[in-house]
This record gives sequence, structure tokens and C-alpha cells, in this order.
Amino acid sequence: MIQESPTFSPLYRQIKGLMIQALEAGEWLPGQMIPSEQELAARFSVSQGTVRKAVDEMAADNLLVRKQGKGTFVASHHDPRALFRFLRLVPVDGDIVHPESVPLECWRAKAGQEASRILAIKPGDPIIIVRRLLRFAKKPVVIDEIYLPGEIFQGLTLEMLQSWNSSLYSLFETRFGLRMIRAQERIRAVAADRSVAEALKVPEGKPLLSVERVTYTYGDKPVEWRRGLYLTDEHYYLNELN
Repeated sequence: MIQESPTFSPLYRQIKGLMIQALEAGEWLPGQMIPSEQELAARFSVSQGTVRKAVDEMAADNLLVRKQGKGTFVASHHDPRALFRFLRLVPVDGDIVHPESVPLECWRAKAGQEASRILAIKPGDPIIIVRRLLRFAKKPVVIDEIYLPGEIFQGLTLEMLQSWNSSLYSLFETRFGLRMIRAQERIRAVAADRSVAEALKVPEGKPLLSVERVTYTYGDKPVEWRRGLYLTDEHYYLNELN
């Protein structure tokens, strides 16, 4: 009996890999329409069915978006639907409210052992740390501390953050050409310390949800390490399992 090589990859997966390389190289930008399936089939010398399978899987991975009657587009953080892909906090009453981002601090530092390990950079490399508050209906609900590789985010300032009126990831996409593809989160319960309690306007020791996230761009490269503390009196964390 012939056994398949463990490195075997179906043809459509190989085409998917080539298309991801094109995205990573900036050939097709966020929000831009990609070539038709017929054009891609000719480019890669495969059938349209093979291309369709690759595109279907990339759409399922939120890399591409099919628009009926228009074509297939590179997914963008400017799409309002993208906001709640990474923010899973939902009001108990079910009425979705877009949060207000309030940047508090933005400073430069050198990566310590933990930040360098998580962001896959060298200890001592430059990083940028952002501290911001998320408010829902004017109420403080989330306090975030965000660690970013300094080499990628050169030029990021508190003034830039304060003047931006859309999501943080749309800023990263627009100003730094960076698209967040996937994230890995770890969640546990913690108690609010004094500084967090002051920011969220709750008593010290208040139970909070700690959400630690590492976010990746193309090529599975880590580009953000975020530690968020969530007040869940009026919200819950929603995770859909398929």
C-alpha cells in the first residue's frame, strides 16, 4: 500500500499558499478586489475549481471577502464587521454598542525577556507600549496594555492614536500596512489593583476578566501582545465554536 508523504499538500492548498504570499507582498491591498478566478487559474496554470477551493478556504479564514455581484476582495479592518471579530465583549441586554477608544499613554521602551519571546524579537529591541481605555455608552469597561515591535510601528504616537476615529487595527492597517490575521487568547479571573480600579472606576479588588492576546499577521508573525482587563458587570465574553 502506497503511503502519502507527510509533507503532501493538496493542489488548492498550494494555490492558497501562493495567494497568501501575494497578500504578504502587498500585491493585493486590504479592501482591493483580487483578480477573477479565471485570471488566477491562468496565472497558476490550474483549473478554476482549484482556485475556487483556495478562495473558499481563504474566505473562511477571513483573509478574503466575497461580495455578491461585485467580486472577491481582500479583507480589511475598515469593514465594520471586522471590529467584533477581535472584540468579543457583548452587552448582557444584547444591544451591540460600538466602543469608544480612549488612548491614555504611548511610550517607547526596550523589550524584556517576556516581550521579546512573545513578539519574536531580541531582548533589548525597541518596543512601543500603548495604554488605552475602552468605554461603552460612556462607561469604562476595558483597560488595555499593548506591546508592539518598535521597528514595525515607528512613528506611532499618542497624538496619532488620539486623532484616529476608527478601530486600532484599522489604524495599524492604514498607517503601517499591517493586517491582523488571527489571535490567540488566554483568559482568567483576576482582581483589580489600585491603578486599574481607578481607571475603570470600581473598588480595588473588584473581580475582572483578564484577556491576554497575541495577534499575528501574514506568515504567522506575532506583531501585538495585549493584556486587557474587562469589567463584566454588564457584559460577557462571547466565543462561538464551530
